[in-house]
Amino acid sequence: MNIFITGSSGFVGTHLKEYLLKNYNYSLFTPLSQELDLSDEKAVDKYILENNIDIIIHTANRGGGRDTADMKSITEYNLRIFFNIAKHEKNVKRIISFGSGAEYGKHKPIIEAKEEDYLDALPLDEYGFYKSIASRYIEKSENIIQLRIFGAYGEYENYRYKFISNAIVKNLLHMPITINKNVFFDYIYVDDLVRMIDFFIHNDAKEKIYNVTTGSKIDLITLAELVNSTSDFQSDIKVLNDGLNNEYTSNNQRILKELGNFQFTSHQNAIAKMRCYFKENLDKLEIEMIKEDPYLKIIDNMWKKE
Repeated sequence: MNIFITGSSGFVGTHLKEYLLKNYNYSLFTPLSQELDLSDEKAVDKYILENNIDIIIHTANRGGGRDTADMKSITEYNLRIFFNIAKHEKNVKRIISFGSGAEYGKHKPIIEAKEEDYLDALPLDEYGFYKSIASRYIEKSENIIQLRIFGAYGEYENYRYKFISNAIVKNLLHMPITINKNVFFDYIYVDDLVRMIDFFIHNDAKEKIYNVTTGSKIDLITLAELVNSTSDFQSDIKVLNDGLNNEYTSNNQRILKELGNFQFTSHQNAIAKMRCYFKENLDKLEIEMIKEDPYLKIIDNMWKKE
């Protein structure tokens, strides 16, 4: 089987590539951006057709995080690369695309959201707006499914601003763990996410859109306490603002019906594994940026309309 993974050097793409190489004898096509410009329609056409691609797993996009909060005009770019891929749904066995909880509009609480709830209101930010448009297209497509991620975490993620990795690194450095404002999220460990992707590579989907989540909420203070529980050093946990920020959680009953008896990795076990990884790579990390914590200052406004 020939599998084309866009964004293969990104967080999800890297883990998926490693997983497939370990578990299957497939031909993986994982070009870097300098090797294939996904915004170039003719180049994408040529690449897919000449390599006889069977499955496309489209993880590439721009925006969606604290490190890209100031990025402008991402809607056109992301939609362009999405439709350059989507036009080939009749030429391949399946296209797997990825959505985001941002489709529901993160300017308001998102509480145990079902897949169809994204139709209730449009997001105010560009990233969520782009993902929402893609989902509306996929609902009417013949051969594309959308796996909607709320919060995936794990090794290789950007520890400079991703909360769980950032907290682990701060604990390793014997620093306090700082939280702007507590909030409930629906986090999934990346190893569980790639197992879900594996299912949809090899099985026909009954629906078009799935929340690929645990369906269980956990708050940042509890996650920080779990980080401390895996360590001999206990970081101070500092919360800068009282109260709770907008909840960001989902209902995952739709995907559980497909997967059956799916076992999730506990957050404590996942954090313990991640701690080993970051400890082994501590000398390669940007310690000064961790100390400066530049993204903490913008988290409150990143999903609000300017």
